[in-house]
Amino acid sequence: MCRSALIFIIGVFWLCQKFNGVRSLKCRCDICRNTNYTCETDGYCYTSTQQVKNGAIQLNYSCLNRSNYFPPESSKWCRRAATAESAQICCNHADMCNADLRAELVRPRSYLNQDMSSATTTMGTLEIAAVIVVPTVIICAIALGFYYYWQRKCSTHHHLGLEDSIEAPDHPILNGVSLKHMIEMTTSGSGSGLPLLVQRSIARQIQLVEIIGQGRYGEVWRGRWRGENVAVKIFSSREERSWFREAEIYQTVMLRHDNILGFIAADNKDNGTWTQLWLITDYHEYGSLFDYLGRSTFDTSAMIRMALSIATGLAHLHMDIMGTQGKPAIAHRDLKSKNILVKSNGTCAIGDLGLAVRHDVTTNSVDIPLNNRVGTKRYMAPEVLDEKMNTEQFDSFKRADVYALGLIFWEIARRCNVGGIYDEYQLPFYDAVPSDPTIEEMRRVVCVDRQRPNIPNRWQSCEALHVISKLMKECWYHNSNARLTALRIKKTLANYRASEELKI
Repeated sequence: MCRSALIFIIGVFWLCQKFNGVRSLKCRCDICRNTNYTCETDGYCYTSTQQVKNGAIQLNYSCLNRSNYFPPESSKWCRRAATAESAQICCNHADMCNADLRAELVRPRSYLNQDMSSATTTMGTLEIAAVIVVPTVIICAIALGFYYYWQRKCSTHHHLGLEDSIEAPDHPILNGVSLKHMIEMTTSGSGSGLPLLVQRSIARQIQLVEIIGQGRYGEVWRGRWRGENVAVKIFSSREERSWFREAEIYQTVMLRHDNILGFIAADNKDNGTWTQLWLITDYHEYGSLFDYLGRSTFDTSAMIRMALSIATGLAHLHMDIMGTQGKPAIAHRDLKSKNILVKSNGTCAIGDLGLAVRHDVTTNSVDIPLNNRVGTKRYMAPEVLDEKMNTEQFDSFKRADVYALGLIFWEIARRCNVGGIYDEYQLPFYDAVPSDPTIEEMRRVVCVDRQRPNIPNRWQSCEALHVISKLMKECWYHNSNARLTALRIKKTLANYRASEELKI
């Protein structure tokens, strides 16, 4: 009976989602200049309120498409509680319904008043749902529930269900199945991630073993899931937007790639004191490229293989794949050696997509995350530092990524051992700015003085170092339009490697 009840609840929830937001909804959009500040969506209109650094209040208006929901069945972002720094409110009852909405920031008040406000908002939504869809939902859910109950009994060995994942962690299908095979079984090649309920089941079975990194967002742990190592990125509560955005980007169809950090699951976990925001990915024992370069040197072949893998991952991010199961073009916006992982075979995978932006081909607009974080100042392109980048043109973000890629190539090339000669590891501009430079310091060096990292003369006498030094120069041109594309960089490195293999 418990299982039947759970199936019934799932059916009701699913049908509620299907009945809501089926029509096209017009919303006020403050970044949609090309469409008279109007956007269209199959999801919600929203208004967000932010308190910026100088204490001023900033309002943002836009659309939230159903394809961007996280979790997929209902956007958590719309239901998140307001804080003293940010708040958001969604609507879908009429066109331009967000034009006059104002999401209020939290003021000090009693827990009783908060609970009453929340209850009032919830009651209004339930009343509307009851009047419109309850009779139809009940009939359909009963039929759906019996169908799935019968299907589960008949094909237990071919179905990965929520009930089995939660009530019976040792489900025969899960036993002995690696994470890689599970992802292949459940995503049908779309690469959009495991089903949300399977993600939650996995997250609750992970044991944290040791902390392996820390950053401004929180901590990274090595965890264990049924004998397999996984990386668990635990975000602090103030970085909820970064967690939400990174999980949302990782769910993008067709994103999965050998040179993009493999996403496994996202979940929030209550540890009794506060809510932890977990992002679970593949674990790579060599750690970040920053750590690896600090302790290792390598030959020219390994250098080219490493650089090619990063360029290949970035080219896949930047690529727009058309079709019903297509992938939007994505720009990273925080590419650096600390956000790239080194795999056991010497290739790399790009991670940390919390600041990524997506290109909407239908409206030719840029989906910029609601996040106050900026990229890493040391790797910022000249046009970003002097605030001259056209943020309404998606190609601008791709060119800024390519600039950062050139700096990463310079970091890699310094550690290439040719005839026993190599340079100690250093960050770009280590000799021009302090360890934690300000925007002004970076602007002076990069934009005013137009300095770039020094390329030693000896690199010109080694063909591989000459090739990669030529590429990095073409990545960090001051004029962003003159920079190479990630795809061109990938092809150049692939052609060079192929020619070297023919010589052997």
